[in-house]
Amino acid sequence: MMLRRGFIIFLPRLIGLLVVACCSVSIVYMLACTPRGDNEQLALPRVHSPTAKEGYEAILQEREEQHRNYIVSLKKQIAQLKAELQGRSEQLKNVQDQFPDPLDVRLDPGNPGKAQANLLAFLRSQIDRAEVHSGVKLSTEYAAVPFESFTLQKVYQLETGLTRHPEEKPVRKDKRDELVEVIELAVGSLNNPEGDSNAKYRVYTASDFIEGIYRTEKDKGTLYELTFKGDTKHQFKKIVLFRPFGPVMKVKNENLNMADTLINVIVPLAKRASKFRQFMQNFREMGIQQDGRIHLTVVYFGKEQMNEVKSILENTSKSANFKNFTFIQLNEEFSRGKGLDIGARVWKGSNVVLFFCDVDIYFTAEFLNSCRLNTQPGKKVFYPVLFSQYNPSIIYGHQDSIPSLEQQLIIKKETGFWRDFGFGMTCQYRSDFINIGGFDLDIKGWGGEDVHLYRKYLHSNLIVIRTPVRGLFHLWHEKRCVDELTPEQYKMCMQSKAMNEASHGQLGMLVFRQEIETHLHRQKLNSKKT
Repeated sequence: MMLRRGFIIFLPRLIGLLVVACCSVSIVYMLACTPRGDNEQLALPRVHSPTAKEGYEAILQEREEQHRNYIVSLKKQIAQLKAELQGRSEQLKNVQDQFPDPLDVRLDPGNPGKAQANLLAFLRSQIDRAEVHSGVKLSTEYAAVPFESFTLQKVYQLETGLTRHPEEKPVRKDKRDELVEVIELAVGSLNNPEGDSNAKYRVYTASDFIEGIYRTEKDKGTLYELTFKGDTKHQFKKIVLFRPFGPVMKVKNENLNMADTLINVIVPLAKRASKFRQFMQNFREMGIQQDGRIHLTVVYFGKEQMNEVKSILENTSKSANFKNFTFIQLNEEFSRGKGLDIGARVWKGSNVVLFFCDVDIYFTAEFLNSCRLNTQPGKKVFYPVLFSQYNPSIIYGHQDSIPSLEQQLIIKKETGFWRDFGFGMTCQYRSDFINIGGFDLDIKGWGGEDVHLYRKYLHSNLIVIRTPVRGLFHLWHEKRCVDELTPEQYKMCMQSKAMNEASHGQLGMLVFRQEIETHLHRQKLNSKKT
């Protein structure tokens, strides 16, 4: 496909080159036909010379011969250019036949044989394009696509994701099935070697597999290299397999109108009036002023600080002329799951997108659109991975002052991390939430209810969209590990607190602060002595 596009780009240049060549030849022809200047004219015979007539005839004959030669030369050059153009056209046709348009495979149901041949040709070309037979020049060390290794039981991976384990059993079914299939294909290939079918070969099994490596080039395919035991201690068998990716296929082309799609933001709350004030500043700017298609439902537990929270809500309503809000007060112990469940079920309007949110969340107007675009009733629910902020006092401790909140919301490894273990912030249509059964109301307090709901969706036929989003942030707040926790729970709480405080490097600087200060002090003394 790339060769075809490259030649299509080169074809206008070739035609332009042909035009320039023809113009150049025409100019040469005109110069040759133009009479020479006085200094360059041949010596003409005198008029009264007895040989005048013969001399003119000889000159005219010589000029005519020169013109004939020029014409023959021009015809040869034009013929050569035509032949070259025809050759290029044939090359283009061959490229088109060898690398067909990916859509031809899909759009030619009347000729399945040709479609299959085109697809096979494309898949074979993927091997040549991938880094299989030879390496490619890379601009930096970061451009290299690393391999990951595996055995029969374990996968050794660089991108650990949610599990956080550099070594693990492949828990994802697609990954497990992929590696099992590759090992089975390799064993089958070893047991059916090419060559003499009557020769005797040893029978290989999966137990002969030692290790394998694999890597995926997103636009080409996955390369697998598997090593098996050989006939002796120092002999091995290596099988190289490649799973080519097929051509890009258009699935759908649709217009989406979100002008009337309302989002109901549901926030469960108990106390935390100061955090709610900060949340409402964000809600007013992004939700009311920039987006405008939004409703807020606050489910409040208890009475402590309730009047202050209601006052913040009412002041925002008056100043922003915002009436789309609901305040529900419950006289019972805080339960996040119950608060969200009640907030979803109390809605009496038409089907609406629900955004389950916490008071320490910051969102942008762009995120609200992502919330709409990634949900579809009866089809899709959205589970964004938000960016969790580190402790600003540690991140910006070396500066004179801590920047404003908006300036802190930068996605870098020094400022936070993707909270891929959290499932509390989610968007789904109310009908899907009701049909799935809502939250488990037996779960009390904070935590656990979100994972339970997430698993319900995973076990259903709905598509779960799980992706990092750049417009959703978890604002840092101090995590308290209370004395009532068991020793094991307290240890886990402190580990979670450390992970939310700062990056590995920043925590290391805190641990070795004394050693660093001692080093700097010694350097200062040494500089004074010199």
